[in-house]
Amino acid sequence: MTMTQTELKDKVLEILESHHVGTLSTIKDNKPHSRFMTFFNDDLTLMTPTSKETHKVEDIEENHNVHVLLGYDGEGWHDRYVEIQGTVKIDDSKETKEKIWGDTLKRWFDSPEDPNYIVLRITPETIRLMNEGENTPETLEL
Repeated sequence: MTMTQTELKDKVLEILESHHVGTLSTIKDNKPHSRFMTFFNDDLTLMTPTSKETHKVEDIEENHNVHVLLGYDGEGWHDRYVEIQGTVKIDDSKETKEKIWGDTLKRWFDSPEDPNYIVLRITPETIRLMNEGENTPETLEL
């Protein structure tokens, strides 16, 4: 039986809120490039901290389309996860940077006021829930 969009959104949010490490893929020279990132979410919008001095920021300035994989536990063939296709914007606002700031970021940044510390804000265009029973993948209508 197919899930309702509300049930599907609840399952997607459950994954976003319980899994924070995933892959972010950008496009460089017309080819995909992936790296592991730490993600935070505000409803279905993802946020990931980074330095403005990174290659991914250069990639994003050239092409704002990204792809994220999040949720796979690595425990077996049936681990559920989400595939998110979306667009990304650089968020340098004090509010966002303070919202996701934590001690783990001290490894890379002095404080939320560090001038190199920025947040990539990913707005999903398509979210697919994978490995959640026989009827997946299922696409959340956005």
